[in-house]
Amino acid sequence: MSVASESGVRGRSSNLRFARIWAVPRFVVAAAIVAAVVVTYQGSHGFWIASGFDDLVTLNVNFFSYFTIESNLLAAAVLTLGAVFALVGRVPDLSWFGLLRACAATYMAITGIVYNLLLRGIPVTGGGDTPPWTNEVLHVWAPILLVIDWLVAPGRIRLAWSQVWIVIAFPIVWVAYTLIRGPLVFDQVKGVETWYPYPFLNPATQENGYVSVAFWVVVIAIAFVAVASLVVWVTRIGTSRPVAESTV
Repeated sequence: MSVASESGVRGRSSNLRFARIWAVPRFVVAAAIVAAVVVTYQGSHGFWIASGFDDLVTLNVNFFSYFTIESNLLAAAVLTLGAVFALVGRVPDLSWFGLLRACAATYMAITGIVYNLLLRGIPVTGGGDTPPWTNEVLHVWAPILLVIDWLVAPGRIRLAWSQVWIVIAFPIVWVAYTLIRGPLVFDQVKGVETWYPYPFLNPATQENGYVSVAFWVVVIAIAFVAVASLVVWVTRIGTSRPVAESTV
């Protein structure tokens, strides 16, 4: 065996050992995310029942229409899969999983940024009381861990610049879904004729109506493109495993 081959084997072995060690915080944070979502849901559901709301189906759909909830559930799934893949020796990442990790890192980074800049102190779930730690897990600690995971966890693969648009596809669909659905749903919790998960998307609460909403959508879209571009850029420096530009 050549010196280069021996060095490559040692490098892969070292990466695999670290990936298996890193599986522990991945499992822990995934469990914390699931616990925070479950506790938040229980608080909301208990409030709905105590308030005597009739349309529980809509209230459940509303709860799972929060980008925070969706991004955190994706993050929990990605962390769990990453930990399992590491334990069974599947490093580096499969192409589809590398892209899924990029999505989770991007969405969680934006979740943390938007919440802490625009929404901190504002209720962002389906009503009811929940322990403060749930908000901190979903909006602070989990986003930080996902970014760290993206930067340090072995297995990250090289992504194509074109995959930035794949990463931001879901947020675009989510915004369209939210703005189309909003005027059609009665908000039982607030007793108003529309339902929007976040105040900056609600034209009724913005000084200039849809003009203000459009402004915030553009600002957040730019943030998504910027963060997704950084996420992809990280894979294109250093010694990340090369992947064909057309690979998804």
